[in-house]
Amino acid sequence: MSVSDMVRDIKSNSSLFINQKKWIIGKFNWQDGYGAFTYSKSQIDEVVKYILNQPEHHKKKSFKEEYLDILKKWDMEYDEKYVFEWYD
Repeated sequence: MSVSDMVRDIKSNSSLFINQKKWIIGKFNWQDGYGAFTYSKSQIDEVVKYILNQPEHHKKKSFKEEYLDILKKWDMEYDEKYVFEWYD
């Protein structure tokens, strides 16, 4: 399964679920676009360690700062209109 197909299915099914449960006022929709980053199996311990340390890590750097830093670090092209609608 391609990443784009998987993200499409996750967004579609989760939107349907949230709207059926009426968890929010109005209709829930995901914004356009998505980001996907991969790691090799040999890096799994580092990924788990990073996830477990996120509360401490994000005291020093916001998610927004970190996300944009990753895009820049790896020289990834992106369209500003598809980068999160940030709510600071």
